Amino acid sequence: MNSQIPRLVLGRLGVAAITLLIVSAVVFGATQMLPGDVAEILLGQAATPEAVAGLRQAMHLDQPALVQYASWLWGLAQGDLGTSYANSMPVADLIGGRLLNTLRLGAVTAALAVPLALTLGITTAMYRGTLYDRIVSTCIIGVISVPEFMIATLAVLIFAVWLKWLPALSFGNDVSSIGEMLRIFAMPVITLLCVICAQMIRMTRAAMISVLDSPYVEMALLKGASRSRMVLRHALPNAVGPIVNAVALSLSYLVGGVIIVETVFNYPGIARLMVDSVATRDLPLIQSCAMIFCIGYLVLITLADVIAILSNPRLRK
Repeated sequence: MNSQIPRLVLGRLGVAAITLLIVSAVVFGATQMLPGDVAEILLGQAATPEAVAGLRQAMHLDQPALVQYASWLWGLAQGDLGTSYANSMPVADLIGGRLLNTLRLGAVTAALAVPLALTLGITTAMYRGTLYDRIVSTCIIGVISVPEFMIATLAVLIFAVWLKWLPALSFGNDVSSIGEMLRIFAMPVITLLCVICAQMIRMTRAAMISVLDSPYVEMALLKGASRSRMVLRHALPNAVGPIVNAVALSLSYLVGGVIIVETVFNYPGIARLMVDSVATRDLPLIQSCAMIFCIGYLVLITLADVIAILSNPRLRK
């Protein structure tokens, strides 16, 4: 193995750690700039100034912002997410069940998106320039051009309002059978599939075309290899690195898509919890949810970069 690979991987991990530190400062600063006073919101408009000041002191909100940030970051590093202002419960307890719902939604989407996108990406590269390739490429461009919230809104109008096939809201704890689970996850998953599949198909197609244009693949064709054998035995093994990189990058779009989908469909996930906590200015809950999403996105992006480094043929020599 080239000696540059460990150095590049460690460097990328170091950049990820620094990025996470910067993101934590941005998240904390953004929540501090939210309008309104937490103590006044919790006590109500009839609260006396003395009561507001006492609550602020009890919640350590009277301390300088840098002291609050350092205390929050130290607790976060130790796994202590703090206590919810609105519910007086540990944030970890509030997030636990909601995080499982979000992970379940993401897992179902990924399980469907990855094989579908890889199949379409590989086959369009195999038959590029054909009517099949043009139809798929046109559909992809159309899907990419429509934002996630519009796709979710159209899904509600078509399948819930007009056709009445699916429920407009998705309650993840109402699953009593496989059929009910399909009804609950159908529209959120369809929306998320549109978010990530299009990018994954395009990136997979580009990676496969790059490999198919290489001299050794052309030589295999000249020797009489069939199209399927050429792809499975010669092209696909050499495109695994770029394809896995494309999958990791595309799945990172789930982070933003989940926030929109959970809000539109009222899905009881962590994104919906974060949106609700903004209304009560529950800072520990907002900060913890935001950091979970940032960490998830950063992990996927870092994984894609590491895979790109490991799969680079010039570095393996």
